[in-house]
Amino acid sequence: MTSKIVVLDPITAETATRMRGLLPEGMQLEHAKNREAAHLQEIVADADFIVSGQIAVDAALLAAAPRARLLHKWGVGVDNFDLDAARAQGVIVARTTGSNAVPVAEFTLGLMIGLLRNLAWGHHTLQNHQWRTTQLPKPSYMLSGKTIGIVGFGAIGQNVARLLRPFGGRILYTKNRRLAEAEEQALGVEFADLATILAEADVVSLHCPMTPQTAGMIDRRALQSMKRSAVLINVARGGVVIESDLVEALRAKEILGAATDVYETEPVPFDHPLLTMENVVATPHIAAMAADNFESTILQMWGNIDRVARGEPVAEADFVC
Repeated sequence: MTSKIVVLDPITAETATRMRGLLPEGMQLEHAKNREAAHLQEIVADADFIVSGQIAVDAALLAAAPRARLLHKWGVGVDNFDLDAARAQGVIVARTTGSNAVPVAEFTLGLMIGLLRNLAWGHHTLQNHQWRTTQLPKPSYMLSGKTIGIVGFGAIGQNVARLLRPFGGRILYTKNRRLAEAEEQALGVEFADLATILAEADVVSLHCPMTPQTAGMIDRRALQSMKRSAVLINVARGGVVIESDLVEALRAKEILGAATDVYETEPVPFDHPLLTMENVVATPHIAAMAADNFESTILQMWGNIDRVARGEPVAEADFVC
C-alpha cells in the first residue's frame, strides 16, 4: 500500500523531482502550489505524513489531516507547529536535527562580513547606476580581531564559533547550560551572560530557539545596551527581536547596523522599513538552503518517515513529541 507525503512549502517542480528521486519504496509525494489555508487543508486531507519548513501548522490544518501519523520539520525550529494540537491528535513530531548547522553557520559568517563591509549596499548602488565610494552608509569594518557574541550555542552556534576561530577575535557565548571547560577551550570560547554579550560584543549573533523566554528578548533596551559601533545578526527567529524597536534603534544610530534572515511575519511585507535601510542586510529566510546539503537532509527526513511507516520510532535525536 502506498503512503502519501505532503510537503506544505510551495517548492519548485525541480525540487520535487529531486525529492521524489530519494523517496523510500512505497511512498508518493505531493507538494503545495501556494500558501493559502484552503489549499493546504485540501492537500493534507489524505496525507499520511506532513512535511513543513516555513509553513505554520496549526490545529485547524492538523484537523484537516485525519490520517496523518507524522509531522516532520524540514529543518530544526518547530515554533511554527502547534505541538499541543499534534499531541492531542496523536501525531508524532520530528525534525532534521543538525542537518542545517553548517549551512546556517556559513551563511551567518557571510552576513557578518556583508554587513560590516557594506557589500549588499555596494551591489545595490551599482545596480542603480551609482558609484558612491565616498558615501558609505556607515564605516566599513573588518571582522578580524572583533569580539563576537553568540546567543544560543547549539549545533549552529558552535559551528559559527569554529568558523570564526581564524579571524583571531574573542568569542563569547551564552546558553542555558554552560559547556564543560574542556569544550570551551576546544572551541576557543568564553561563557558570558546576555547582558555582558550585549555590552561587549562588536557583533551580536542570534542562534537561540523561539521560546516564551526568548520572544522579544532583543528589545529597545537591549539594543541601547550594545555598543554604538556594534551590529546585530539574526538567523534565529524573527520574534526574538522586536522589529519596531530595531528600526528605531537603527534610525537613532544606537547600533551601527543589522542583518536578518528571519522576520516576525513571513513572508515579510515588502513595505517593511528594514528593507529600505542602507545599514541593513535583509535576506528571505534562506540561510539553511544549500544545494550540496540537500540530499543528506532529505534522506534524514525520509528515513524518519520510513521508520514510522514500518511501525518504528523516529531517530531519537530527531524526536520532538
